[in-house]
Amino acid sequence: MFVISQEILDNHVLKITLFAWAIAQFLKVVIVLYTQRKWDFTRLVGAGGMPSSHSALVTSLATGIGRDFGFNSGEFALALTIALVVMYDAAGVRRAAGKQAEVLNQILDDLYHHRTEFNSKRLKELLGHTPIEVFAGAALGITIGFLI
Repeated sequence: MFVISQEILDNHVLKITLFAWAIAQFLKVVIVLYTQRKWDFTRLVGAGGMPSSHSALVTSLATGIGRDFGFNSGEFALALTIALVVMYDAAGVRRAAGKQAEVLNQILDDLYHHRTEFNSKRLKELLGHTPIEVFAGAALGITIGFLI
């Protein structure tokens, strides 16, 4: 059991991937601090925002696998395919869900102002990413994948 645990801890690609995710999440806090002048540590674990940590994670994974197994390997093809699906989901499906949450929150606000009884708990709107956030996360992940 210890051998398997040690192998996981020694996995270079896994280290790269987790590092890229952590850097992306940390950058979200820094960017919110710079743009909104406030500390928001919930950004360390929250989805959405600049840069996309999902994109950073999957592109660093694909880059690390490409470096270790070759960019013409089946392993790289699999990792790249997964990366493309995740980035498409982040910029497409999850972003659309965030926009729907925004509209639903506006409806809730209207209902609240008309004193109608209902559950006024607001929905999370920051779910997906803009294409530039996905691109920034991907660039970060590829860079970390090549540098580390």
